[in-house]
Amino acid sequence: MRVVVALGGNALLKRGEPMTAENQRGNVRTAAPALADVARAHELVVSHGNGPQVGLLALQAAAYTEVDPYPLDVLGAQTEGMIGYVLEQELRNVLPPEEELATILTMVEVDPDDPAFADPTKFVGPIYSDEQAQRLEDEKGWPFRRDGDSWRRVVPSPAPRHIFEIGPIRQLIDRDVVVIAAGGGGIPTLRMRGEGAGLAGVEAVIDKDLASELLARELSADVFVMATDVDGVYTGWGTPEQARIATVTPSDLRALDLPAGSMGPKVDAAVHFVESTGGRAAIGSLHHVRELVEGVAGTQVVPG
Repeated sequence: MRVVVALGGNALLKRGEPMTAENQRGNVRTAAPALADVARAHELVVSHGNGPQVGLLALQAAAYTEVDPYPLDVLGAQTEGMIGYVLEQELRNVLPPEEELATILTMVEVDPDDPAFADPTKFVGPIYSDEQAQRLEDEKGWPFRRDGDSWRRVVPSPAPRHIFEIGPIRQLIDRDVVVIAAGGGGIPTLRMRGEGAGLAGVEAVIDKDLASELLARELSADVFVMATDVDGVYTGWGTPEQARIATVTPSDLRALDLPAGSMGPKVDAAVHFVESTGGRAAIGSLHHVRELVEGVAGTQVVPG
């Protein structure tokens, strides 16, 4: 089977853990054997989150005041290279020597007319005081929103439309190469119109689950797995009546009254993949990746 596995941020950094290179590598090293099990039996493509890493780079950039901070598309590209390097190296350490791997820097097309550009909602970077936020808004034109008692910069989160490197990714998979791609939702890229037409990065952040679903769909994957730090989708989460959903159709999953939060994009991505392709999607624990692929763990979203 052709399998796309989207790694949640917990594969790189556990909640509350310091953002050190050693911690991130240690977590990837823990995840690598489960991914290697999948790679031995199936065609495997891995995507991943990058939220904490982009935030860290933004903090580092803010500390260097001699130049303007690097734009988000450049920071996204940096994290794709950094995380891809660690993933690829740790996977090589547990796979047979003849297994081939490649990390693909991935640009993802977004629509310049996407409504998200008129209504930035995605928090990025550090928190600021009232005075700091007002100064940055005046100096750089950055929009800010309240995040608890502080302010944080918000940027657009447009929908992903196309993966520019999908051709090379397909060619690598056809040669049985394990591919790491579309990290952090990919690098948000505009196809410019008129004079000076071409490609250009944009200050935005694409939801990684939606970008991973697009990757799975454009690759005609059989199974799309979202590996996170919980073992599935629950009804009644946080109450004595909470219960994991084992198997569900897209229409039944859409009808459930699930709380808003990080599970929302995963549910939307799973529903869209299954309805669009007739394939199977799974949401569950990183530690059960092989079982998620086999259909015996987590929440399995199947055609109606």
